[in-house]
Amino acid sequence: MTQQPQTGDRVNNYILEVPVGSGSFGEVWRARHHIFDERVAIKIPTDPQFVRNLQREGRTVHGVRHPNIVRALDLDPYADPPYYIMEYVDGPSLREIIDAHPKGLPIVAVMPILRGIVLALQAAHDHNLVHRDIKPANILVAGGADLDGMTPERVKVTDFGLGQVGGVTTASIMQSGSMVTEEGKSIAGTLAYMAPEQRDGHDVDARCDLYSAAVVLFEMLTGVRPQGGDRPSEVREGGAPPFYDELFLKGYTRIERRFASAAEMLTLLDDADRYPPTVASGASTRSASTGTSRPPTRAVAGPSGLCCPACHGLVDRRDQFCIYCGQQLVEQVPRCPSCQGYVQRTDNYCIFCGADVRLTT
Repeated sequence: MTQQPQTGDRVNNYILEVPVGSGSFGEVWRARHHIFDERVAIKIPTDPQFVRNLQREGRTVHGVRHPNIVRALDLDPYADPPYYIMEYVDGPSLREIIDAHPKGLPIVAVMPILRGIVLALQAAHDHNLVHRDIKPANILVAGGADLDGMTPERVKVTDFGLGQVGGVTTASIMQSGSMVTEEGKSIAGTLAYMAPEQRDGHDVDARCDLYSAAVVLFEMLTGVRPQGGDRPSEVREGGAPPFYDELFLKGYTRIERRFASAAEMLTLLDDADRYPPTVASGASTRSASTGTSRPPTRAVAGPSGLCCPACHGLVDRRDQFCIYCGQQLVEQVPRCPSCQGYVQRTDNYCIFCGADVRLTT
């Protein structure tokens, strides 16, 4: 490589316009076709040791055609400078969006973004390709930072430079870095999003990407990454629907307990999508933000039985309050006239003090 790329340089049929990303591997430029009004992204390594990784990334991603994966367009590792031409996504990374929402993304935007990520992973895994570095910086959102009307189609997963194909891994550190375990095994990825087996330098499979997706989900909901036994609904101000806890915990766990595949994770997303994305606000019948009582509403039918209209948690037909968020599910809750304990309408005697409650219920 004779020199660093500059604005106005020509690479293949494209004129470099402005750098849009950089890392230890080199730079990514936005470029336009010298005749047609077409823009692309061009990855140019600035260190010769990354040329082979550039070639491997381009070849592996080129075989995966999916609307949620940034498309590979052209590749020449022997040009001067070497280049890899990709689809240009006009929009911010999920990292930038999360940084702009330090308390978590609007709840209505979380599910479409997660679905786009998991759809991309399913396509990659179907081609025997494990990404190994799923994180907000490697997820692009087309159309800008406006989250109103978010759809999965706007989500684009990029940077498969650490990808593993058929057991052969790249050695590229890309934007993330590579490390060596105490046993001398080389690992690559971003520690904060890395599955335990990946951090330990063990062989990885598609489930490590699902672990990383769970971390991204938590961060979208809360603005921070998980620690210890945190659940999204406990950390997000104002709470979150319980099914997000279920999604997170099924991904953020030991490999043998994790989602077996992206398809399995999508099945759970399908169940969650049946309900409007409203928010649970705590474990009582009073609003966490105003302290006022929530109006009583009835449980509604869902695909797996009755569900709470506030948080969509599964409830029993006899429940008077949601066990997840505390929402009152009946218009009038009977109470014992003697001790004021909550009783069921079918009770003859109070379970707390033994008083006759038949006239009350």
